[in-house]
Amino acid sequence: MFDYFLFVAKTALYDIFKNKVRSFLTTLGIVIGVASVVLLIAFGLGLKQYISDQFDNLGTNLIFVFPGQIFNRSGGFSGARSSLSFDEKDFRNLKKVKSAEAVVPIFQKSSLVQANSNTELVTLYGTSEEVFYARNLLPKFGTIFQKTDIEKKSKVVVLGPEVARKLFGKEDLAIGRRLKAEDQSFIVIGVLEPKGGGGLGGPNFDSFVYVPYTTIFNITGKKDFTTFTIKAKSDKEVENLKKEVKIVMLNRYKEDDFSISDAREILSTIESIFKILNMVLVGIATISLIVGGIGIMNIMYVSVSERTREIGIRRAIGAKEIDILFQFLTEASILSLIGGVIGLVLSYIIVFFVRIFFPAIIDIKSVISALFVSSLIGIFFGVFPARKAAKLSPIEAIRYE
Repeated sequence: MFDYFLFVAKTALYDIFKNKVRSFLTTLGIVIGVASVVLLIAFGLGLKQYISDQFDNLGTNLIFVFPGQIFNRSGGFSGARSSLSFDEKDFRNLKKVKSAEAVVPIFQKSSLVQANSNTELVTLYGTSEEVFYARNLLPKFGTIFQKTDIEKKSKVVVLGPEVARKLFGKEDLAIGRRLKAEDQSFIVIGVLEPKGGGGLGGPNFDSFVYVPYTTIFNITGKKDFTTFTIKAKSDKEVENLKKEVKIVMLNRYKEDDFSISDAREILSTIESIFKILNMVLVGIATISLIVGGIGIMNIMYVSVSERTREIGIRRAIGAKEIDILFQFLTEASILSLIGGVIGLVLSYIIVFFVRIFFPAIIDIKSVISALFVSSLIGIFFGVFPARKAAKLSPIEAIRYE
């Protein structure tokens, strides 16, 4: 039995490589389809890992208090924001929450910043000294502002490394230098270690200019916060912290006036959105596999027509219908499998270079699935021409011109 399968496989390979160019063009659809599916899954997994790393890097035991309802009933982003804004009374109330290890008020404002002859549009991040602890932000050069700077409304800033490079050329050159923002002069006292971010439209903490919130309030005349970031004492305390914060906020606002979310909840929502998007893209890429399968079917019909006399001779000397059927099915399967292997090799080559810029991850399950599906497509679309070949009358086939 093994010798029989080996003979059929050798015959199929001989027929395939006898027309190399035609065989390659036939498998091109499978190559593109398999490569597309594997790459999209790899990019999806890489994106998921990237987002997860960003949240882990910035702290997972955090909760966020936003104005308005940012989540709809199904758990997705609603985008609904309230005209409500938080104030220092909310800040003082939240600092009394027992489960809170750090309460960080945040006021954000886009502003043009000038240093030397360089001008950059940055985000002024008005906040308290606790932001550096809560967000795991460590100084690379210089120092961070302290509680006394908040009390004195000091005109000092701490720069993210990205904005420091843009304004001063090198990060260490920023320390002690002055920059101008909101028509005021500030002294740079520190530059932070890189944290990343900025992907998917999210905040890039390396490009922020951190300023004491009291200083920003004093300069702009604003007295409200855009959000609060609150650090729990541990991951286990997050849910309890959310409940306590909700009780505090309900003392002043209605439930629909604010939203409370934690890092993992936001991460889960983002991942679910990209999971659906990835499924749609994989579905589109699968169309290439179907097109490739149709190409294999068409070329197998051509092959049956070209080899009609050969089929007749084989039937005349004792080959059964099942033998002819199996031969052409094997040929179609090998064609699609070769296309699948070439597609996988192409995927690995692309991912090898993409990893320099993006953490793409090839999953072994997607590799096995791609090979299985490509073989299945070869069998499915090869059945019709194979049946046609098997059903040919030996006498008519031999007489075929």
